[in-house]
Amino acid sequence: MTIIYAVVLLGILIFVHELGHFIVAKSLGVKVLKFSLGFGPRIVGMTRGDTEYLISAFPLGGYVKMLGEEPDEELSESDRARAYNYQPVWKRFSIVFSGPLFNLIFAAVLFFLIFLGGIPYLLPEIGEVSPDSPAFRHGLMKGDSIVEINGSQIMKWDEMTSVIHNSPGREVHLKLKRGGDYLELTLTPEKKQVKDLFGQNKDVGLIGISPSGKSAVKQAGIGGAMTIAVKRTWDISVLTVLSIVKLVQRIIPADTIGGPIMIFQMAGQQAAQGAMNFFTFMAIISINLGVLNLFPIPVLDGGHLMFLGIEAIRKKPVNEKVIAISQRIGIALLLSLMVFALYNDLGRLLSGKMF
Repeated sequence: MTIIYAVVLLGILIFVHELGHFIVAKSLGVKVLKFSLGFGPRIVGMTRGDTEYLISAFPLGGYVKMLGEEPDEELSESDRARAYNYQPVWKRFSIVFSGPLFNLIFAAVLFFLIFLGGIPYLLPEIGEVSPDSPAFRHGLMKGDSIVEINGSQIMKWDEMTSVIHNSPGREVHLKLKRGGDYLELTLTPEKKQVKDLFGQNKDVGLIGISPSGKSAVKQAGIGGAMTIAVKRTWDISVLTVLSIVKLVQRIIPADTIGGPIMIFQMAGQQAAQGAMNFFTFMAIISINLGVLNLFPIPVLDGGHLMFLGIEAIRKKPVNEKVIAISQRIGIALLLSLMVFALYNDLGRLLSGKMF
């Protein structure tokens, strides 16, 4: 089942990506010769109109082949009007950019559908109190709910932690609900050094409490769900870029890079936890696919966009030999990254250590 879930996930995301290229190419009058899910030998296929639709042997990818993509392709005068290489830069740019764009739009649509059912959040109820902590010394107890901090109403656990984390060494005034009673007290969060998402140390305020795990669901409505879905897609996109930067800076260790085996494992795990988790994971992977494809590496969409940008500035195409050499370098880099990711995957698998 893990393999099935992973194939479904990757198949849908590849289809969405290639569908973006396909739809925009057709809408701009470019002739599409092939639309393939997968690479290599054809498994099944059919031809409709100008296009052959294929499912190919190797599922980790796909492609849209357009008329006139090859520089040495011989074309008649009538064919040139529908050939990719004879289109103005803005049309070619739109066709290339549409693949990653569709992945980002697809992620936003998935988040929108998920958030239509409501947005879950942790309640600000205390689960555990650490011994010898400010909370312990001031008498906070398991089951207490924090309803106000510094006069501001608190509805969610995240709202509370945001204020406390930003107040190291500074007094905060709490209003608690204990049973049917309300209590007020003032305490000072201790300054502690913790690691952030990227493993870097930062100073935060802590009072020594953890959540009870109780949650509620906020109904957002269509407008609210759409707004939050777009914001969530943007936030994860930014986080993806930052993660790549931190990897290059060696702040995030290289052994955290994962490949197909890691995706297969995580797809199975998320599916086992329910459809909501699986589709959330699909949205995150779709964002990663869209963002990573925009990096200016030859053979990726971002590499093609880079060459098109240079062509727009120079008013003439980049030399084909330069493009060919750059693409060989790009392929070598991607293959090296894939081998390294597979090495990490196998290391985790053999050691029994998960991601």
